[in-house]
Amino acid sequence: MPIREMHVCQCEICQQEIDHPEKQWHQRINLLLSRMDEQQRRWFVAHEAQTFGYGGDRLLAQITGMDEKTIARGRQELENGLAHRPVEGARIPGGGRPLREKKTKR
Repeated sequence: MPIREMHVCQCEICQQEIDHPEKQWHQRINLLLSRMDEQQRRWFVAHEAQTFGYGGDRLLAQITGMDEKTIARGRQELENGLAHRPVEGARIPGGGRPLREKKTKR
């Protein structure tokens, strides 16, 4: 799996020059996310957001750059016990664009 570019947190603390424990935590989260596939990122961030309760989705969206709707989707999948998620691979069979028909010569 290729390593993704690491997101830089946009919160007030991380935008300052001072060293702060939260800044290191945000960097660690983004480092971990750079090594995960898309569903693992969604579940991990959703789990972290739940620990904050109200406002957790917004905070983690700011830290990670993920959309709040994606985080909410991850939380919903976790609440359902990942019942409809594939064990192998990151995508459900049949997902994506339909195949384009090839033009045939007459």
